[in-house]
Amino acid sequence: MEITIGVQNLTRELVIETDQTSDEVTTVVKEALDGGSSIELTDSRGRRIIVPSSSVGYVEIGTEAQRRVGFGSL
Repeated sequence: MEITIGVQNLTRELVIETDQTSDEVTTVVKEALDGGSSIELTDSRGRRIIVPSSSVGYVEIGTEAQRRVGFGSL
């Protein structure tokens, strides 16, 4: 699943590919924003990404559907 985080005062977004479910990511983001702590996620390579919730502009959580590869039209 792809997660995009817009950070205040930065021109680029953070794009993270993770194996976590959308419910897990939503819970982490909501808890961090409500509690004033940091958003901490683990990407699909095992790297930890920590973003202070005070600098988050927005969070876009993608769908869990796998991308199709190839030329088939199913």
